[in-house]
Amino acid sequence: MQVSGVDGGIVITNVRLPYVDKELAAKTWSVECRDGRVATMSPQEEEGRSTAVSEFDDPIPRLVDAQGGIMLPSFCHSHIHLDKCFILDQCGDLIKGDFLEAMKVTGKAKAEFPDRFEDLYHRGARVIKESVLYGTTAMRAHVEVDTSVGFSCLDAGLKLQDDYRKQCDVQIAVFAQEPLFESLDHQNPGQNFSLLEDAASRHGVSVVGSAPYVEPSIDQAKRNITLIFDIADSRNIKQVDFHLDYNLDPNSEPLIYEVIAQVKRRYQSVEGSDAVSGGKVIGACPRITIGHATRLQLFSEEQWSKLATAISDLPITFVGLPQSDIYMQGRAHWDEPLGAPRGTLRVPYIAQKYGIEIAMSVNNVENAFTPQGSVDPLSLCTFSVGVFQAATPKDIRSLTRSVTLTSKRAIGQENIPRDLTPDVDDPADFVILHGRGTLQSAVLNPCFDRTTIKSGRIVASRRSTTWFAP
Repeated sequence: MQVSGVDGGIVITNVRLPYVDKELAAKTWSVECRDGRVATMSPQEEEGRSTAVSEFDDPIPRLVDAQGGIMLPSFCHSHIHLDKCFILDQCGDLIKGDFLEAMKVTGKAKAEFPDRFEDLYHRGARVIKESVLYGTTAMRAHVEVDTSVGFSCLDAGLKLQDDYRKQCDVQIAVFAQEPLFESLDHQNPGQNFSLLEDAASRHGVSVVGSAPYVEPSIDQAKRNITLIFDIADSRNIKQVDFHLDYNLDPNSEPLIYEVIAQVKRRYQSVEGSDAVSGGKVIGACPRITIGHATRLQLFSEEQWSKLATAISDLPITFVGLPQSDIYMQGRAHWDEPLGAPRGTLRVPYIAQKYGIEIAMSVNNVENAFTPQGSVDPLSLCTFSVGVFQAATPKDIRSLTRSVTLTSKRAIGQENIPRDLTPDVDDPADFVILHGRGTLQSAVLNPCFDRTTIKSGRIVASRRSTTWFAP
């Protein structure tokens, strides 16, 4: 489908907006977008009198009739694995379904990646296309770099980033899922670290990250964190991403405190100016994203309050991954009457109780870590209503923010709107949910029909065809 250029702009009519004020939320609006931003907003006197046409009726659509559907900020995947989605058929049958098995069968599939570049590319393209059709216009895409896959995942990711740049901002995060230390006896990092260093130098890479919990020891896990900060400083990378504290073990040490301690040692003392430490230039603190963090679910009220104080002035954002976390965590409680606990960060509760906004993201789709679900970020909100028992208007707004504004903040996007309702001069990145006139209905029962707008241009649309026997 051909879309309009930025210069021509678009006008969205008969659209509802997620105002808190019920009177404003009940109105239909006309929103004009020019040069990638919201130019004007005005309430309409009557619904259904628009001259707008369907985007399928015009090869260069400039008028969109939302027909009373609600418009939200576009969605954002703040944590998704571009290379490991849709590989469940390459992993064989799951026997235990636990983390160790997932690592094993995924490792076997990964070994084939370098010889299956076309498959890597097309699976990644499917992730991007389906995500945009659901309303996603930005994502942090983790691509693994290690001795098994080499740079094959990175090469595919960078090509996808370029090929789909008009439809979606694909932020490439080079990521070490495998240990940086080869064994408990190794004092120095191995080849995985060297490969990650090289990958972080590639044009188009803006994030470096790791999973410290896979290291052979807790000391090596802490050194893993140090090494990631070293790469960020030496390569002038402004964002780091840790998959951290992925357990529900009360006896494990929460490594979030190690991240905080290292940040304060490395960056806070220099207050944003360059300093030299150990022969390396240390610049301003990068933005830090913490994925999973299920261990924090075991924190007491006092521990949460202390954590909120500790991170209050630091650029740290947590990302909960409910589809993966709930599926994978708490298996030690399998034979107990109530089964596994809610092993994922309680997004609305933590925001309201401690003032910490948490993003949510899809993480994986159709692989051994997350066999179920789709790439639709809104489905996470629906799922979370039940998991968190959260259906009040305040809860629903918190959940929606987690897959839109908070997720965009987590990946370092700038000029993020202040609220779910647009304002003049906000970026014109939206999703229209046709057939859903309220935020509550959109979250509790998401629709199929959607229109995705990026930088003031229509980039995707989904329409269903229905038939009912007379």
